[in-house]
Amino acid sequence: MASGSTMTAPICLVENHGEQLNVNPEALQILDKISQPVVVVGIVGLYRTGKSYLMNRLAGQNHGFVLGSTVRSETKGIWMWCVPHPSKLNHTLVLLDTEGLGNIERIDLKNDSQIFALTVLLSSTLVYNSMGTINNQALEQLHYVTELSQLIRAKSSSKFSGVDDSTEFVSFFPDFIWALRDFTLEMKINGLFITEDEYLEDALKLLPGTNPKIQNSNLPRECIRQFFPKRKCFIFDRPTSDRNLLFHLEKVPEDKLDSTFQEQSKKFCTYIFNHTKTKTLKEGIIVTGSRLRTLVVTYVDTINTGAVPCLENVVTTLAQRENSVAVQKAADHYSKQMVQRLTLPTDTLQELLDVHADCEREAIAVFMEHSFKDEKQEFQKKLMDTVKERKKDFLLQNEDASFKYSQAQLKQLSEPLMKSISIGTFCVPGGYHLYLEAKEKVESDYNLVPRKGVKANEVLQQFLQNQVAVENSILQGDALLTYQEKALAAEWALKKAAEKEVELLSQKYKEQQQKLEAQERSFKENIAQLRDKLERERENFRMEQEKMLKHKLKIQEELLNEGFLKKSVKLHAEIQLLKKEIAANKEDKCSLGPWIFDVIGKMLDKEMPDPNVCGTAEQAKEEAAEKEVELLSQKYKEQQQKLEAQERSFKENIAQLRDKLERDRENLQREQEKMLKHKLKRHVLEEVAAAEVEQMTA
Repeated sequence: MASGSTMTAPICLVENHGEQLNVNPEALQILDKISQPVVVVGIVGLYRTGKSYLMNRLAGQNHGFVLGSTVRSETKGIWMWCVPHPSKLNHTLVLLDTEGLGNIERIDLKNDSQIFALTVLLSSTLVYNSMGTINNQALEQLHYVTELSQLIRAKSSSKFSGVDDSTEFVSFFPDFIWALRDFTLEMKINGLFITEDEYLEDALKLLPGTNPKIQNSNLPRECIRQFFPKRKCFIFDRPTSDRNLLFHLEKVPEDKLDSTFQEQSKKFCTYIFNHTKTKTLKEGIIVTGSRLRTLVVTYVDTINTGAVPCLENVVTTLAQRENSVAVQKAADHYSKQMVQRLTLPTDTLQELLDVHADCEREAIAVFMEHSFKDEKQEFQKKLMDTVKERKKDFLLQNEDASFKYSQAQLKQLSEPLMKSISIGTFCVPGGYHLYLEAKEKVESDYNLVPRKGVKANEVLQQFLQNQVAVENSILQGDALLTYQEKALAAEWALKKAAEKEVELLSQKYKEQQQKLEAQERSFKENIAQLRDKLERERENFRMEQEKMLKHKLKIQEELLNEGFLKKSVKLHAEIQLLKKEIAANKEDKCSLGPWIFDVIGKMLDKEMPDPNVCGTAEQAKEEAAEKEVELLSQKYKEQQQKLEAQERSFKENIAQLRDKLERDRENLQREQEKMLKHKLKRHVLEEVAAAEVEQMTA
């Protein structure tokens, strides 16, 4: 059992208080903890026929289900014993021992029929236990099987009018075993040895004749043949010839039992362990312990209200409960795997989205495995919405982790710069270039820090924006720079800031595109897995119908061989109707494409609004996301245009400054040439004057 515990003794599952059946809450808790598939073996039969002893042997114990040694019935209601299955790995064997039918102490025989029907509905294999041989009396005592069509419904409303609902019992009824106790006859017919199974089939052959007595005798035979396609018979000798030991069989050691009985018991138990199938509902829905709990509660509640238990209704009830659990289980798997596989902050958004895609794929698979009958895909939509919300939480956590880590790294790297600013290191001639070098070093070192995450650029951008006022103050106070150089430096700073803003917008645009692509992948994954599941369900349904058809054809052949032409003709109508239904389903399968997209369309709409209302909730969200991307794209384009305009302006200013510098250089050159000419002329005049003075002196 999934809980890791094994029941050491049986417990009452359904208490019988005469007019009312009550479910034991303690037994329900035990079932609720069993997540494994269950193999359910239920035993029914007249009281005081040794049912409990046979069930104890299946449990591998002498003690357990209470054995009686008097004419009074010991077992009341339905008792349950859950043990690990001896041959099916990860399965639990559930043994159901029922109150004896025909108890003389009970006045209301309807109660017997309810216990019988409930055991049929809960079991994978139904064991009918009786004493002696199979004769008319034994079959008449099995009249409960003839009442099943009044006590059980397959569908809430018949799909095809005129067809008995009981015709579908074969699709979900258990296998049938007739256990014959204290059997003393020789297994022969017409002098030929036969098997137990052949003995059973011979006893179930219809008796010829039309009088009411024969028809009543044939009715249980017909019902067993119709409702239980897989039938088996086991015979048992007396456990011991010692009458005194029979009164206390639970205390009799194995070696004191009759050797033939030991062999027969071993054969019976081995067959049960190796051939009893896992409990399933229609279309192959596997029943676990927790699902069996829901079946018990729903069936008993229905019986107590006076209504007839309906498999279709109980499957709907079970689906509501199980699908809610499946959504939670799948969502929890998603969250758990995301936590295990993610290291926040991720280096990029795409890294997180890739992990999300893997975890979502697994979560959808978990949901598909544990859900069923989600016909409107409402539970799958819940899972999609839940995963989407949890993905948003992880995105926010990732952004927060990136923001905090990037801030911490930048704060540490910028401490020398901030200290230099505070002590006025850059408030000197040439300080602006020193400041730029220090700031660029901070930026360069920050860019080398790995795995800062999706908020790295935004944090850096905020830091640089906060430095604008300081940078401008240092620039304007630098006496070493000319007015033109300061203007150029300011314009260059604006250009760099614009480039950073464009880079940030480009990142946001890219991330929005990645989110939209991730959403599209999510839809495709949901669609792919839904399609696979629907195809599997349709295949299970087809196999179920083929099984029903095969069984009906076999019954028809037997009726013809036994000379019951009218009954064969009546069954022929059912067979033709079933063939038409199978053919129609095959045609539907051929047109699976349009059908699946119709289902998917409904699945993706969170609600089904009036067609005149513009769009659905999901479409609105998608349009909003596309508009956001469009807005970012437009903003990015505008920033690029501004950047190009600033660059053109900067180039124009550089060109004008170059022209001005060239003109200033030419003017300076002319001025220098003029001064040189003046100096040369003055020098010549001075030399001439000096020569004249020298001549006059001479």
